[in-house]
Amino acid sequence: MFDALSDQLESAWKKLRGQDKITESNIKDALREVRRALLEADVNLEVVKHFVEDVREAALGANVIMGVSPDQQFVKIVNDELVKVMGEANAPLNQAADGTGPTIVLMAGLQGTGKTTAAAKLALFLRKQSKKTLLVAGDIYRPAAIDQLKTLGEQIDIPVFDLGKTDPVEIARQGVAKARDEGFDTVIVDTAGRLQIDQTMMAELEKIKTTINPHETLLVVDAMTGQEAATLTREFHNRIGVTGAILTKLDGDTRGGAALSVRQVSGQPIKFIGTGEKVEALDPFYPERMASRILGMGDILTLVEKAQEEIDISDAEAMTEKLLSAQFDFTDFLKQMRLIKGMGALGGLMKMVPGMNKLSDDQLQKGQEKLYRSEAMINSMTKAERRDPDLLARSASRKRRVAKGSGYTTGDVTQLVGEFQRMRDMMGQMGRGMMPDMGGMGMPGMPGMGGMPRGNMPAAMGGPGWRGKRSGRPKKKRNRKKGGDGKGFGG
Repeated sequence: MFDALSDQLESAWKKLRGQDKITESNIKDALREVRRALLEADVNLEVVKHFVEDVREAALGANVIMGVSPDQQFVKIVNDELVKVMGEANAPLNQAADGTGPTIVLMAGLQGTGKTTAAAKLALFLRKQSKKTLLVAGDIYRPAAIDQLKTLGEQIDIPVFDLGKTDPVEIARQGVAKARDEGFDTVIVDTAGRLQIDQTMMAELEKIKTTINPHETLLVVDAMTGQEAATLTREFHNRIGVTGAILTKLDGDTRGGAALSVRQVSGQPIKFIGTGEKVEALDPFYPERMASRILGMGDILTLVEKAQEEIDISDAEAMTEKLLSAQFDFTDFLKQMRLIKGMGALGGLMKMVPGMNKLSDDQLQKGQEKLYRSEAMINSMTKAERRDPDLLARSASRKRRVAKGSGYTTGDVTQLVGEFQRMRDMMGQMGRGMMPDMGGMGMPGMPGMGGMPRGNMPAAMGGPGWRGKRSGRPKKKRNRKKGGDGKGFGG
């Protein structure tokens, strides 16, 4: 997502490197690069024109800040303008007034945009907020649409109301009545999509909306359609009055035009983004976080939120103690790998980490493969070997058995054990307040990922620094003992 746009915008910053300040003359080339990058990302032409002009005015009117280079100042200006274009702040779901019944959400969109899946994803999102939610199966035209929603409902333990292939308006009406009678907090009404906007579709949607009077009318649009997603949102809004959009398939080969165009063209905010096929893969849309991703600065806040959903605080504290006292074993490492899997695809997670946006798809794929390889080898170990990795380090026969059981070579097992021991030693040094030698290591806490760039494992993933909400560790005193660097960790 946005990889090409990020790369092209970097060339704009380069135009200003070495300059003393931003001027009318030296900013021309930079703005030309910004314009080209946005157009190639399939951003709406009118949005591009206004954006470039706003950046130019802000850049020429910016105060000179001591110690900040022109290219850095320009990045900040582009970041601020990106946030404005995308809506400035997160637009939360509208809510029913207290005591007036459930919040009613009407889902709309063309066929093939992932509307039914988005309805289930939204229901799961609300359930995590302790909202009692009912799904209503109102798509009677697409084959198996009702069965699809019921299957998704079973997967996430959300009830689904359906009346079979009867009148969609009546299905919606009775679904909302059931939600009101049974004390549901939210009711989400799925509706039929079409291959294109047509009068019959709009008339049916209008009738459903008039009947149930929803608090939210969310249009589900495919981010792969680029700026057409914005045009589609505007057309739906002009006809039925949508209150926001859900952008799906942002994890695909999307160039970013939809995310940057919807708000400006349609006047309606993006409220959620779909970032994968899993039913958990729905995130609230934060313009400032998306701007950070576009500019290659990562999105650590979203990463932390994903981690908090998966991590038990007491487990995280115990894991941190194990890491820093060098008691971390293969069983713990297996838990870490499964935790990361639960948070989403490795590639998507890594690109939320500042500085990791330059990882190629090939590097990420190799990292993913090494994790799978490590998991297979650990699964072939005995419980005793997982608890005490030194057993494998001392025994060639044990390594051969693990290699045979996992389908890899003895050399692969030796490499895994060696990386694990070096990682554990390094964590032990950190726990004693010494700056460890990082030579040759991949990401700490990630044995088997030597192909990845060096750097600390994000604390949100359970690496050093994760303390949870209740804990706190006093800072280590400077350590002058032999074996340290004389500065101590962090010194």
